[in-house]
Amino acid sequence: MLSLAGGSIPSTAAKCTIQRGFRVRSVAGFPSFLPKEVEKIKDPFARKLAARIERLPVSFGENCVMSSCVKPLVQSNTSPVVLLHGFDSSCLEWRYTYPLLEEAGLETWAVDILGWGFSDLERLPSCNVASKRDHFFQLWKSYIKKPMILVGPSLGAAVAIDFAVSHPEAVERLVLIDASVYTEGTGDLASMPKMLAYAGVYLLKSLPLRFYVNFLCFSGISLSTSLDWTNVGRLHCLFPWWEDATVDFMMSGGYNVSAQIEQVKQKTLIIWGEDDQIISSKLGVRLHCELPNAVIRQITDCGHLPHVEKPSSVAKMIVELVQQDQYKKVQCLSQF
Repeated sequence: MLSLAGGSIPSTAAKCTIQRGFRVRSVAGFPSFLPKEVEKIKDPFARKLAARIERLPVSFGENCVMSSCVKPLVQSNTSPVVLLHGFDSSCLEWRYTYPLLEEAGLETWAVDILGWGFSDLERLPSCNVASKRDHFFQLWKSYIKKPMILVGPSLGAAVAIDFAVSHPEAVERLVLIDASVYTEGTGDLASMPKMLAYAGVYLLKSLPLRFYVNFLCFSGISLSTSLDWTNVGRLHCLFPWWEDATVDFMMSGGYNVSAQIEQVKQKTLIIWGEDDQIISSKLGVRLHCELPNAVIRQITDCGHLPHVEKPSSVAKMIVELVQQDQYKKVQCLSQF
């Protein structure tokens, strides 16, 4: 196990008015700001991680957002591991892998990207790419403060690449999981009438569509498990501001990072599910070729979300990456 050192994490940020009571818990032990439907979720791992979600004040530009994340219980002397999530998702994606990383002694954060997850967006800021990047940078600058191992699954990989190129001082290593990095933004959705955009977003949070996405992502799970995972995946959609934030992102053009890939300087681990039905593994090979300093690892019998389907494999790869870096640092120090 990696050695750990206790430490405090700041709970305020400049320009933010602290709202009393944002850590209040419900009778069931969940944060009071979560939609009440969280109490219907059966998955014990999802319930346990949901109970740890907090809101931290983050100032960026003229905005201040009470921003949702799961903070580490301890601080480590190794680089913090910061987990992003995919398109229109939340930190609950990491319900199975997060505890494994903590058990291995890693300082682990799970962060909700601005516009998704469980942040308070009652006063809605812009949720375009620039705002998402700036918000995440200010969260890192205020709370994480150290160069991190940034982990991005699916569209979260595009978020990670955009961030690593814009703020290389904040990112020590990248881990990209079944990366969605070759899509040219939101395409025609950016120019559609706003009324149609809202209609499409309404469909996006529907139970049938979310259930179908689960069918594409996973195989061999029971109907009851699929329904429960659907409820986990759409929980953040129940906030009243979710539709406005998602439409704003769609109409802003979204992520288009293909031209940034060759600018990535950080060493990168690419993880790919062999049976991904969402994004072809050929794009994983292409990404490996285009990234200047990358290795690729494939997980057999696994689909688009390895950190959900094969959490032990993903956790092992991330832990090994951290341990390799730590070993190299020790070797360098021993030479002096």
